[in-house]
Amino acid sequence: MTLNDRIFGILMLVLAVAYGWGATQFPEPFGGAESVGPETFPKVIAVVLALSSLYLIVKPDPDNAWPKGRIALELIIAVLVLIAYTLLLEPLGFILATLLAVGTLCWRMGAAPVRAYVTGGVAGVVVYLLFTFALDLALPLGVLSVLEGS
Repeated sequence: MTLNDRIFGILMLVLAVAYGWGATQFPEPFGGAESVGPETFPKVIAVVLALSSLYLIVKPDPDNAWPKGRIALELIIAVLVLIAYTLLLEPLGFILATLLAVGTLCWRMGAAPVRAYVTGGVAGVVVYLLFTFALDLALPLGVLSVLEGS
């Protein structure tokens, strides 16, 4: 069964390289190469993903098995939610898209619906404020841009 981890590790390594390359395609931020720009966070994620993938390839779990039944269905739902999140990020904006994605994932993991979506809303607002004010990185507001006066 170690082959499962190695195959997954190789796929994730390919994803890490593609994701890291995509991060280098962002335009250079105003202020030069020393400043933190929109490519910084994706590059860090790509490096962490690459290192994790290499670990899976070199030292796979000896007794893992592919999920079956309900667990496989939940994983497929999670992937579909994340795909929908990426597609809705621009039109809905970061806060609403995050509310829906995190809320749905929390609900699928067993949280009560109201608590799940409150968690999603709080996560969306907190991360938006962190990126906007602490990191000075713009996240899309989408339909909430009306509040901004645009």
